[in-house]
Amino acid sequence: MHGYLVRAFGDLDVMRWTELPEPMPGPGQLRVAVRASGINFAETRMRAGTYTGQTLPFVMGMESAGVVDVVGPGVTEFAVGERVFGRARGSHAEQVLFDVVHTLPLPDGLTFEQGAAIPVGWLTAWHAVTTVAEAQPGERMLIEAVASSVGSAALQIAKWRGCWVAGTASRDDKLARARDYGADALYNYKTQRISECVLADTDGAGLDIGLMTIGAETSDELIDAMGMDGRIIMYGSTGGRKICFDLAIGTRNLALVSMSISTSPAFLTDSMPTFRGQALPLFENGTFKAVVDHVLPMRELAQAHRMIDARTHFGKIVLVNG
Repeated sequence: MHGYLVRAFGDLDVMRWTELPEPMPGPGQLRVAVRASGINFAETRMRAGTYTGQTLPFVMGMESAGVVDVVGPGVTEFAVGERVFGRARGSHAEQVLFDVVHTLPLPDGLTFEQGAAIPVGWLTAWHAVTTVAEAQPGERMLIEAVASSVGSAALQIAKWRGCWVAGTASRDDKLARARDYGADALYNYKTQRISECVLADTDGAGLDIGLMTIGAETSDELIDAMGMDGRIIMYGSTGGRKICFDLAIGTRNLALVSMSISTSPAFLTDSMPTFRGQALPLFENGTFKAVVDHVLPMRELAQAHRMIDARTHFGKIVLVNG
């Protein structure tokens, strides 16, 4: 089988479509013939060598959808021939190993491309909005980078939970598309003061929940936009990893909570079961929509990375085999 192997960190040319040993599943694993895989911003950092904990060599990719072709010892949850999707490192390949605990059945109404657009973005958003923030009807939420795969998912989840939702982006065309998914207010963080906009739109009350994913570039404005007892959920750093804040946030009783679905015990115990039970049926009935911006052949991985770096897409860029 073949996959995109990286032997040295660097630019686009370090990702090589290479013949690799055929993977064989161990206990609790499935081997999946990859039909489609999603692209994530984190992969550009993995390739460059700036992603925390990434070691060499490795096969690119973090999520995919396909068909089970081998089941590992003791696996009873899935069978050969079943359509599945999930988070799986090494997904930019012809075959990949899934851990059963991270595998989901692909609903009949969804394509492989749509399935590949869900795992990383939607599971991150689901964990942030439902498990960590515990968003309630009527709460006011702001989603940074609302046009990203996580942001566009969080928007749909928050509206389903009954929240008032604002979103930010760096381009007006992205903001226009977010309105189609139900955003109540939209701000360009390059041209507008987010805190002033939020306070004006909430009659001075501020936000109950802020989803922080940009980092240092926008953190001051998000913090200033928070209301009493507000909680900020931090899960990204595309605009800088180090932030500073004035301890006077204590007067508003703000909570700053960081999260990662890769390390949170609550992700497997709480978020995965509720996603299976609550979110999957909503994809089936059309309430939730996997947002696929572009579909490219697997051979165009380098072009997909260029598109990620350009930040002009809305939702997910997906690669397809065959």
